[in-house]
Order: sequence, then C-alpha cells, then structure tokens
Amino acid sequence: MKKRIKIHGMLIFISLVAISALPKLFFRSQKAGKFDFIIQILGFGFILLGQLLRVSARGYKAEHSGQGAFLLRDGPYSLVRNPMYLGILFIGAGVILALFKWWVAAVFLLFFLIGYMRLIFKEEKKLSEAFGREYQDYCRNTPRLFPNPAALFTRNTGEIFPLRLAWFKKEIISIVLILGFVITGYLIKWFS
Repeated sequence: MKKRIKIHGMLIFISLVAISALPKLFFRSQKAGKFDFIIQILGFGFILLGQLLRVSARGYKAEHSGQGAFLLRDGPYSLVRNPMYLGILFIGAGVILALFKWWVAAVFLLFFLIGYMRLIFKEEKKLSEAFGREYQDYCRNTPRLFPNPAALFTRNTGEIFPLRLAWFKKEIISIVLILGFVITGYLIKWFS
C-alpha cells in the first residue's frame, strides 16, 4: 500500500475520532432551514460529481495509458491535467457542504493544498522528464486542476467524462468509504 494512502487513512481515522468526540465543534446546527437544505443537496451533488470524475479518470488511465507509456491528453485529461485530484477536491467540498461548519472547509483546503499540490509538482517533474516537449505542450494547453468553464459547455460530455461499468469496480471501496463516512457523520450529528 502506498505511503500516501496510509497517511490519508490515518488522517480520516483521526478526523472521525475528533468529530465523534466533539460533534458540536464540527457539525452545523441541526436546525435545517431552506438554505441549509439547499447547501446539503449541493454537497451531495459535489460528492457525486467528484466520484464520477475519479471513476472516469482512473478507468480512462487504466485503459489508455499503456501503464505509463503514453501521455494521456484525451478524456478527462483533456479538461485538466489532474482529474482524479479534482475529483477528490469535489468530494471533500461536498462532504463539508453536506455536514460541517464553514471553518472545516479552510482546514480541508489547507490539507489538500499541502498534500496534493506537492504530489502534483512531483508528478509533473516526472512526466516532464518522461515526455519532454510533448508534456510541455500539454501543460500549455490544459489547466493543472481547475477546468476552463467554456470547455465544459462547448465539448461533448461523453468524450470528457467517459464511464464504463467495469471502472466502478476499481472505485467501489472509495465509494463505500465515502458513503459510510457521510452516513456516520449524519448519525453522529443526529444523536449528539
């Protein structure tokens, strides 16, 4: 298992323990008004979008990269250079919108930037060494993490986000863990 995955697992476990011990510190009030309900629905939308983006990017990479022999520039990789990390950002933002107080977003963003930006720069260096000019051209034409909004409306969604049922199998653990985290969060929130 990758060191990064172990660290993320440990951070999630520590977060769950802290949230369980101090629910009123982390969760928004249970008084759900119209605005809060809309924010929660928006949160679930972000979780779904993030998970679909991860499934698409991971599956596309597995099918088309030749195990790292080819530089991916199509599918979700035509929208941003790091679609899996963008998916993680959407999932995290969605969980925060669905459950937590706003200050948790700042903590999440800080951890995301520290952890993933360092990883992105490391991967970019490796890809630049492996693919040279081809990768530099790709970087000039494709944003690192945040897509050009115009690209979302002018391109075929099926080409940008291809999905296959078999790709969901590789992400099933992630999907179940995120669902479990959200359900556990709601249970802790309601029973505290």
